[in-house]
Amino acid sequence: MKVDPRVLTLLTILCLACNVNAQQSAPKPRARDLAIPFRGTPGLLNAITDVPGVEVGFATLISGDGKLVEGQGPVRTGVTVIFPRGKESLDSVMAGIFNLNGNGEMTGANWVIEGGFLDGPIGITNTHSVGLVRDSIIKWQHDTHREPKNSMDGPYFLALPVVAETADVPLNDINGFHVRPDDVFAALNSATGGPVREGNVGGGTGMICFGWKGGTGTASRKLAAAGDYMVGVLVQANNGRPDRLTIAGVPIGDELRPTSVRPSTVPPGTGSIIVIVATDAPLLPSQLERLAKRAALGVGRVGGLGENSSGDLMLAFSTANPNAATSGPVAKIDMLSNDSLDPLFGAAADATEEAIVNAMIAAETMTGADNITVPALPHDKLIEILKKYERQQIPGSSPASK
Repeated sequence: MKVDPRVLTLLTILCLACNVNAQQSAPKPRARDLAIPFRGTPGLLNAITDVPGVEVGFATLISGDGKLVEGQGPVRTGVTVIFPRGKESLDSVMAGIFNLNGNGEMTGANWVIEGGFLDGPIGITNTHSVGLVRDSIIKWQHDTHREPKNSMDGPYFLALPVVAETADVPLNDINGFHVRPDDVFAALNSATGGPVREGNVGGGTGMICFGWKGGTGTASRKLAAAGDYMVGVLVQANNGRPDRLTIAGVPIGDELRPTSVRPSTVPPGTGSIIVIVATDAPLLPSQLERLAKRAALGVGRVGGLGENSSGDLMLAFSTANPNAATSGPVAKIDMLSNDSLDPLFGAAADATEEAIVNAMIAAETMTGADNITVPALPHDKLIEILKKYERQQIPGSSPASK
């Protein structure tokens, strides 16, 4: 059978396009792909979206190269949003906050602490875009008629969105204010469940972690023996001193250091980390504050100290008890006893630890403003060090037994 050469050409083009798309959509390696051992059992996706209803969206802004020209770039920044119950839900969730070190910002925190509820989505971005992201979330809620049910009654719509930050310097033109309302709207509208991108994406685009390229990371833990609950974590990791990096208990910072990209006048450990913990376990705001505190233990396992120059802020929320904020004068709710919380505490610490490492494993070497290059943590050298300390996961073995 003779085939028209034009058909062959078209098929060739389609095949090439499929190969390109497959390469572009190929998942990035994660910590477990490198046989790094962690405690606990992850959920199906090993992501914050393993908690039913949680949706995550990103806007990633990368443009320009060369010398920093304020207002023009280079641009290495973005926005991350998290919807506790999905973007179609107007229902608030109970929440709690822990401040490991307050050299950072989380708008709306006062009302979460005081009232115990989180209304609407959470935003994470760079330090100088917090206000714009906050205002854009309010406008999006207003224009799309997604005002949280917990807002003031009457003709007014009042919102206090939670938006947190870390500083994406020196890679990004942070004083160029490149995040725009349309970028925030794009992140909000694109939010979805399912797998979560990691590394140089969203608000984590230009971030540095323990001197290596950092950014966005996520992980989860399934608690089959404690009510079949799920705990999921998402981090924006921009913290840590290179010498203190610890992975799976191994002092990586003693064995491997990146070339410093920060001026000598910048204190070691300068940076921040935002940790968002989600669970479907029925917890009160005071219990969620306690859960958020345990996320700080996960930060510490990787080597974070909550240094003076680091803004290390944690927020935990529960998707249990729907309509608790609007059920009338008396709300009937479920709660776990305090004696039942230890498995969740462990899950929050374990998932936070893994989420930070996932952020570093997924991150890619990035060159930004003034041609400054921040290297990705080299996977081959990391594996060599883990093998040296006999800390690679052996198939079929238990991480806790190591």
